[in-house]
Amino acid sequence: MAATPTPGDSVSVAPTAVSHQNQHQHHHHLHHTGRRLRHFLRPDGRRVHIAGSPDEAEKLKRTLSVSEKEGTFDLVIHGTEEHIEALRDSQQWTEGKQRRMREEHGDIVDEFERVIRELDTLSEELHAVSRHAVQLDANFSKYGYSAHLRTRESPEGSSNNSTYGDGASSLHESKADWDAEKGHGQIMSFYKKPIVRQYFHKGLLWRAQESQEVASYELFVDLLYVGIIAISGDNAAEHATGQSLLKFAITFILGWKFWSDISVLIAWFDSDDILRRFAVIWVLTCLLGFTTNMADFMEETYASLIGFYLAARLFMACAYVWHGYVIPMVRAAMIANAISLVVPSIIWIGSIHVEEPNRQALIWIAIFLDLFGASIVVAFQRGGAWLNFSPRLLEWTKKRFEFFPGANIEHKIERTGAFVTLVFGYSVVGLLYENNAAFGINAFFGKAVLGLLQAFAFNWLYFEIDSFNLHTHAIRRHVFSALTWMSIHLPFIMSFVISSAALSKLVLAHDTPDSDPETLYETYLPRSEADISNGQRWFYCAGLGIALACMGVISKTHVYKTIPNQRLLKNKRLAVRFAVAIILICLPLADGLNSLELIATTTGLVWVVLIVELLGSTCVQESFWNNCRGTCQYSARCRVTKKELEASMRNGTVINVEDIAKREKEESGGIGEI
Repeated sequence: MAATPTPGDSVSVAPTAVSHQNQHQHHHHLHHTGRRLRHFLRPDGRRVHIAGSPDEAEKLKRTLSVSEKEGTFDLVIHGTEEHIEALRDSQQWTEGKQRRMREEHGDIVDEFERVIRELDTLSEELHAVSRHAVQLDANFSKYGYSAHLRTRESPEGSSNNSTYGDGASSLHESKADWDAEKGHGQIMSFYKKPIVRQYFHKGLLWRAQESQEVASYELFVDLLYVGIIAISGDNAAEHATGQSLLKFAITFILGWKFWSDISVLIAWFDSDDILRRFAVIWVLTCLLGFTTNMADFMEETYASLIGFYLAARLFMACAYVWHGYVIPMVRAAMIANAISLVVPSIIWIGSIHVEEPNRQALIWIAIFLDLFGASIVVAFQRGGAWLNFSPRLLEWTKKRFEFFPGANIEHKIERTGAFVTLVFGYSVVGLLYENNAAFGINAFFGKAVLGLLQAFAFNWLYFEIDSFNLHTHAIRRHVFSALTWMSIHLPFIMSFVISSAALSKLVLAHDTPDSDPETLYETYLPRSEADISNGQRWFYCAGLGIALACMGVISKTHVYKTIPNQRLLKNKRLAVRFAVAIILICLPLADGLNSLELIATTTGLVWVVLIVELLGSTCVQESFWNNCRGTCQYSARCRVTKKELEASMRNGTVINVEDIAKREKEESGGIGEI
């Protein structure tokens, strides 16, 4: 996909345009890039060209017959006997030439080879710690470019192969790993010293080279959380009152903190040992105890509920302190995060000894600190203009938080997406019922189908529409957009869960024609109600509208590619989404709508949003029914002026990535990825 300049002084920059202006140019024949060798010379001077396949050999033969004289070259296919024989001949000839040179000029040749080895070592080290430290995968991936990213070498003794690295160093590391591991079995240690996966240091984010895979026990946590979603949502929808909504909000937010705490700890530190599994088991046990006390916590089980919650939170605080003790580099950051857990825990303990309704004040103060305590720590770590009132405090903050752990963007997005998938799955499971009639195509089935279409549309919007033509992800864009992206997921998920729980009640309601409750299986018959309450209407419609609006905010935090001649730009499509969200929130005010009409109306509105997104993302000169003809171009803003790019192309110079990084930091306040 080509990138074309936008009007003004901001232009798109292709990955190849960004380079190190002082790149070393010496002895390129020694810097193997990891690509397949294309040609080499025989001892008799003939050039040997290497084709990767028979088809490529035919094409190359036609090209060489025009550009080179017949008999001056050989053409072989990679991996064949001819290829291997030619390589051996050239190797023997080169080794002989090396011996003769050493015999004639022994000391000079040895010194020359030593200098070359030193230059190679210094060049690779400079490449690893300077402007070329991050591979293109990390910068120009589907999550967007950032000039502040760097990759660091794998920890000593790690057997993981580099995912982002390439070239001779990666090949050498792979061979070294194989040589080290062959003949040796592996055991899972009870304890391994944890390693920081990625961290911030002086405005740069240093990432691990290896990819961070989702562990099986992380998925196990998700499976247990399905029960929390089901219990909290069903309890709230069963008696759709303000009291039920309050109970749902409190229990869901506290349950969310269980999930997010485990995710953060695993994302920050690499410690694949037995002790970590036991730590996860402990948190899951606390989560199970928390879940069993949710139903009646406002009256009888509040102390037990908060007790299990605090056991998990204080355990996480101890884990942070321990990691700070064994990893001095991030000690200050870990202590600060531990304090952000302990302070609200004190308020939670105090709330046990206060009666309702005064208890609610302490509950929501503690919830606020639980939700935004980590953000406050990040704000101190970032520093910024708001600390200028105290230069000593600013200097102390920079010194103490010189190193700060960060979350891997791919892992964070994947884990959040997995959680959203669970929520969408819960909404579909809530639609299921058993039919008892000979012909089950009735109003119950129609409402279930409409609910399925609705959930599918939300899944389509979240995972595909809002990730389509993405230029820069919110996490990589800016600190504020990253925090907004992560924070807005909680109200989005809560709203969709409460709406789905109410929808499950609406599907079984027999307030419409052709909805005889006797056609339901006996297990579902008691759940069918003759009418739907106003509370269920508000839970369903308002929850759906708020979820749609939150999804619009999530989409707004990203930066999208600007495609010329697009029917509707992203901002206009989002305006339609917000307008539909307002209509959904106000829909319960419309009197006289039965359950089928209500579900049909909301589903139609959601699909209007989806259709607007699909139609609006196409170009005017293209047909919606046909594939795009030719190469699609887009433009996007970055901190490189049009004048600089034109001068670079005219003079043959390259753009210094560090200059771009400084501009991004000055204009946006720092790195977005956290």
